[in-house]
Amino acid sequence: MKLISITTLLTTAALAIASPALSADYTLSINTALTTDDPLYKGLESFRDSVSERTNGAIEVKLFPNSQLGPDEDVLEQARAGAPVAVVVDGGRLAVFQKEFGVLGAPYLASGYDGMRKIVTSPLFEEWVTSLKSASGHQVLSFNWWQGERQLWTNTKVTKPADLAGNRMRTPGAPVWVETIKAMGATPTPMPFAEVYSALQQNVIDSVEAQLPAGQGAKLFEVTKELTKTGHINLITGLVTSAAWFDGLPAELQTALREEALKAGDVASYGTRDALAKIEEDLKAAGVNIAEIDVTPFQEATAGVYETLGYADLREKLQKIAAE
Repeated sequence: MKLISITTLLTTAALAIASPALSADYTLSINTALTTDDPLYKGLESFRDSVSERTNGAIEVKLFPNSQLGPDEDVLEQARAGAPVAVVVDGGRLAVFQKEFGVLGAPYLASGYDGMRKIVTSPLFEEWVTSLKSASGHQVLSFNWWQGERQLWTNTKVTKPADLAGNRMRTPGAPVWVETIKAMGATPTPMPFAEVYSALQQNVIDSVEAQLPAGQGAKLFEVTKELTKTGHINLITGLVTSAAWFDGLPAELQTALREEALKAGDVASYGTRDALAKIEEDLKAAGVNIAEIDVTPFQEATAGVYETLGYADLREKLQKIAAE
């Protein structure tokens, strides 16, 4: 029997009260840690509107930015319990249910969106989607929500792994993230992204690694002075919901959700790509020093992460798919 936390029960009950069915036959509430200014959020808005249009209002999508429904892990648990919720989440958080997903967050797997998109739309990835559904009760709608490459936000200059010795760096708590940051030389310090700004202010942590749109949205430029472009993790995320809720939909609505999620993921991802140069300009104007460095030392330092987590063989398969 699955154990459900009190937080999940209370949040699920609150959703039921706050989101009664009106004209729509079904309601899906989507949680994201990102702000409304993030390019990915524009993709979510596109998804909301296209689903409404394609289903003639049968499905109403509601958006909750800034983690209004709670941390990603809590929303994933709500989805397991059958709640009509979805969350934009990275593969590392899904790896506790289906190990293969974790490799998507491994260091230097592929560069840019196009290579990652080939991986997450491949037949091999669809096998993982099916396995995840059986293992955890989660349904992937699409996994082509690219948020950019992760960079280092610090208050000291960084050019090599040795510069991060003793540096307490926030990262998500999934093993692939923790092992990557440890291999890069820092001390991984897991915490919710919403707590990062205050943690930096209060010197609870020394730094954070994050993609440019999220860092700008969280105003990290107010609490960090150096941005080092390591590009260590190419952040691809997915829109994940409850398998039980999804299976309760008519077949045509299931198809609509998955197809529109894929289209909206492209809207979000290409929007992110097109926004990066302007974000860099804005960060420089805000006083952030942006450093382009030779990332070879970081690539070499993190190469062993794949072996440590048992992804060495899988890495070769995925890099072949990305290069096709």
